[in-house]
Formats: sequence, C-alpha cells, structure tokens
Amino acid sequence: MSKLLVVDDEFRIRQLIRKYAEFEGHTVEEAVDGMQAIDVCRKNKYDLIIMDVMMPELDGFSACREIRKFSSTPVIMLSARGEEYDKIHGFELGSDDYVVKPFSPKELMMRVNAVLKRSGGSADTNEKDEFVYEGLKVDFSARIVTIDGVRAEMTPKEYELFFYMVKNKGIALTREKLISEVWGYDFFGDERTLDTHIKLLRKSLGDYSRCIVTLRGVGYRFETN
Repeated sequence: MSKLLVVDDEFRIRQLIRKYAEFEGHTVEEAVDGMQAIDVCRKNKYDLIIMDVMMPELDGFSACREIRKFSSTPVIMLSARGEEYDKIHGFELGSDDYVVKPFSPKELMMRVNAVLKRSGGSADTNEKDEFVYEGLKVDFSARIVTIDGVRAEMTPKEYELFFYMVKNKGIALTREKLISEVWGYDFFGDERTLDTHIKLLRKSLGDYSRCIVTLRGVGYRFETN
C-alpha cells in the first residue's frame, strides 16, 4: 500500500482520483494548490504525488520545482495542455509522467502503479563502480554525474536512462529495449517520451552529448570512440 498526495484545485478531480486510488489499496491525502502541496511535502513523506498544472496561488510546475529541491518523490503531472513544450517543461522539472486531461481514471491508476513499481525497485544499492571518460565521471552508487568537475543536474529519469546506456556502452539499444528497461514493460506512454528524455539528457551532458549516438530506425548507442 502506497501513500499518495493528490494536488488539484478541483474538488471533483481530487475525489475521483481518491476513489480509484483507494480502490487500488493506496492511501490518499489532498492539497488544493501548489503552496499547500509544498508545505505538506515538507512535513510528510509520500510515495507519489499527482499534481495538476493549472492551479491558483502557485502552479504545478512551480510547485514541482520547489519540491525537487528537497525531495525525489515521483511526480505525475496533470494538465489540459498536451503540447510537446508543456511535456518537455514538466520532464525538465523532474516529473516522472505527464497525463493530459480529460483522462481515464483507470489509465491514471495504471500509470501510478507503473511509476511506483519503477521507483521502488530501480536503485541498485550494491553497485559501487564508476565510469570515467575524459572529463565525464559517473558514480553509479552515489547517483552522481560530473562533467569537468562540475556536477550535472539531471532529473531522476535522466539518471536512470543515462546509467543504463553507460552500463551498456557500445551496444545498439533499440527504442523498445530502452523503454522496457527504463520505463518498464507496463509503460503507457509513447516513444516520443524517450526522444524527449534523450534530448534533455544531451542538453545536460554538454560537450559529451556526442557520446549518445542516434541509430536511425533502431534506437541509440552510448559510445566513447
């Protein structure tokens, strides 16, 4: 059983999500705007946050940015806006998924369970090794990437994607393989989510973005040659 925080200024939406989440066995707490969400997240621990974007007082994007300063709790953003820019912006701020309104409550719960499954079992606490290439250093156990001595700021999903690619250096990774390994077989998004994260990852890597090679019609490969 997981503890969820549902943040939405619409009472009807909060109650709808609560109904389905509790049916799935989760416990639910609510917040009506971004300011309240930040406040309760400082006081309590949650397994996942479902956050609306358009809210009074403080919007979901701003709230997610603030929460990411002190918490790595997975966040699913809800929005009536489905443009690519909004999705990219959400991922840049550290959200784990983006659901467009109106949504199917059943599909939302499937996404919730998929994110919870990934976040609960993705960390490999026994791994102590590092990868170093020129000025690029990857510390797998500490989940830290530094470029020329400066720590790279990445979202949780960027870390997962990058670590998987580095560990499989020199291997052609199909799009399907990357999605199944990083997002899970029960991922309900589309391949554009992978492309968006590759774009963000390349931006985070700066000059070392050259190490991520696009294999047209296949997928991607991390190489240092």
